[in-house]
Amino acid sequence: MGERKVLNKYYLSDFDPAKIPRWRQPKNQQMKVRMMLPMSIRCGTCSNYIYKGTKFNSRKEEVICETYLGIQIFRFYFKCTKCSSELTIKTDPQNSNYVVELGASRNFEPWRAKDEEADKENQKRETEEMGDAMKSLENRTLDSKREMDILAALDEVKSMRSRQATIRVDAMLEILRHSAEEKEKKLEEEDEALIKSLFGAPREVVCRIDDDILDDDEDLFQISTDNTETSNNNSKRRKISEELPTNRFLKNFPLSQQII
Repeated sequence: MGERKVLNKYYLSDFDPAKIPRWRQPKNQQMKVRMMLPMSIRCGTCSNYIYKGTKFNSRKEEVICETYLGIQIFRFYFKCTKCSSELTIKTDPQNSNYVVELGASRNFEPWRAKDEEADKENQKRETEEMGDAMKSLENRTLDSKREMDILAALDEVKSMRSRQATIRVDAMLEILRHSAEEKEKKLEEEDEALIKSLFGAPREVVCRIDDDILDDDEDLFQISTDNTETSNNNSKRRKISEELPTNRFLKNFPLSQQII
C-alpha cells in the first residue's frame, strides 16, 4: 500500500529556494478556532444569557503590547446566539481566568467575590506593612497564634480518634445494651409508682375455712380404701378434693363479701 501514497514531490534541477518570496503575516493576524465559552455572560444588546460551555466558531488574535510576565494575551471574537452582535473576551493569565472586554457582562459568581475580597485584604496588608515594622510584627504574631490554635485543635482530634480506636465493637454494643436495660427498668419503676399513686396499694383477699368444710375434706380423702385402684384415679380424686373446699366456701358467703 505504500506505493499508492506518494509523499515525495518532484523538484526541478534548476530549483532555487532563495528565489521564493517570504510570506509575511501581520503580528495580530486572526485565525478561526472552535472554542467553548469559559464563563456565563449576558449580552449587552439583547440581554440574552449565554451559559458556560456554549460552543462557538470564534476568531483568535494576539493582543499587541499586552503581556503578563512574558505570557502573551489573546483576544477572542464571537457572536451572540440570539442577536448575532459581536462579543469580545480576552485571557487573564494573572488570575488564570478570562475577562469580558466588549459587548457583554459577566454573571455574578459568589466564589469569585470571596477570592476578590481575600486578594484585596492581602494587598491592603502588604501596603500597611510596607513602611511600618511594628504592624508587620503584629501580623506575624497573630499568624503564629492562629497556627498554634489550629495545631492544638488538630492534636485534640487525633487524640480523640486514638481513644475511640481502642474501644472494640463488642464492648460498645455491650455498653449500649446495658444502658437500654437500665432505661427500661427505670421506665417500669416509674410506671409502677404512677399506678400506686393513682389506685393505691393492692388489697389482699383473706379466705377463712370453716371446720365443717375441713371435716368434709377429710371424709373425701377417706372415701376409697381399695388397694387395687390405679395411681391415676388417686390423682384425680386429689384434684377434686382440692377444688371442692373452695367452691363450698364461696357458696356460704354472699357475693359482696367474697372479695374484700
